[in-house]
Amino acid sequence: MKFSLLPAFSLPLTSLLLAAGLAGCKQGASPEAKGATPPRPETPAAPANPDQVTISAAQARAAGIALGSFTRQNMASEVQANGVVDVPPQNLVTISAVLGGYVQQVQVLPGQFVKKGATVAVLRHPDYIKLQEAYLQSRARVRFLSQELERQRILDVEDVGAKRKLQQAQADYATEQATQRSLAAQLGQLNISAERLAASGRIQPTVSLTTPLSGYVRTVSTNPGQFVNPQDVLVEIVDRSDLHLQLKVFERDVARVRVGQSILFTVPSRKMAQEILRARVFLVGKAFENDARTVTVHAHLEGRETETLLPGQYVAARIQTAGQQARTLPEDAIIQAGELSYAYVQTHATDSTATFRRIKVKAGAFAHGDVAVTPLDPIPDTTQLVRRGAYFLDAERGKGQGNDD
Repeated sequence: MKFSLLPAFSLPLTSLLLAAGLAGCKQGASPEAKGATPPRPETPAAPANPDQVTISAAQARAAGIALGSFTRQNMASEVQANGVVDVPPQNLVTISAVLGGYVQQVQVLPGQFVKKGATVAVLRHPDYIKLQEAYLQSRARVRFLSQELERQRILDVEDVGAKRKLQQAQADYATEQATQRSLAAQLGQLNISAERLAASGRIQPTVSLTTPLSGYVRTVSTNPGQFVNPQDVLVEIVDRSDLHLQLKVFERDVARVRVGQSILFTVPSRKMAQEILRARVFLVGKAFENDARTVTVHAHLEGRETETLLPGQYVAARIQTAGQQARTLPEDAIIQAGELSYAYVQTHATDSTATFRRIKVKAGAFAHGDVAVTPLDPIPDTTQLVRRGAYFLDAERGKGQGNDD
């Protein structure tokens, strides 16, 4: 008996091959054919500490990074004030004519130094001559009335004359003496010596205007031939020996200003506008200036640098009020980012790399390139901070973050 095995296995084998082919086609189909979403590219993982940055030793040297600890200084708060260079009222004199007249000579120029008693202008007018004439006439009348009074006294002693005549002579003599003294005073205001006029009898056709103090001519507001009235200012003289600052302090800051406080100020109009000059408060006003709600503060100048200042120059001042000891860092060590401030501390270092961490600080008063700082997280005074090169580190940290927060 013969058996054929092939027909018995042909059908199952064919089925197996067909099933395998279909499975292979399904596995080789593309994701698009299946309708599946392609995988997204992976995002780089953020650094473990976004406030940390590591640089090489070569980078640190190239950036000039300098380390150090906090310094402690007496950081004073400041009151901003504006004002001018001024002189006391007694050091500024305006020269006018006591009686109106015509200007005959002007003997000074603006900026010229004049000594006390020097002539600045010469005036002429007929009234000056009449006043001297009246004085000489009054003087002669006083002599006559003096003799008349003496005669009446003799007659009264001998009981010859009437009492009324003696009394009249006394009244006339006293009245004329008063007139003579008045005319002499008027001549003195014109800078004419009554005694010299009485001795010589020579009438001066002109009067001289003189300066009552030594100083520099500030302004000259007249010229020869001009008629001037008593209210006209002809010349101003300023004595620079007592220059001081006159500052305006606002109402909100007045309570912080005290006599003896130091002042740092600049003069914008000077060639070296940023030059820091010094003064010291010696007087604080006790009343407000009209409607401005400011109080006047006066300060004496200090240092030889102030000798070249001119009255009337505008100044911008900072009054140094009470201060206290504080931790400070250089201004370049502080990174300002919006309302927050940061500094960098070194956390690790090897021969080839250095690691730094950004810390939050509160910035305070500023003085002479240093800033008072208060770390928001406690750190010891011996912590190694970046005193120079903080901006380089912040830029490097920003690169590591992909953006600068």
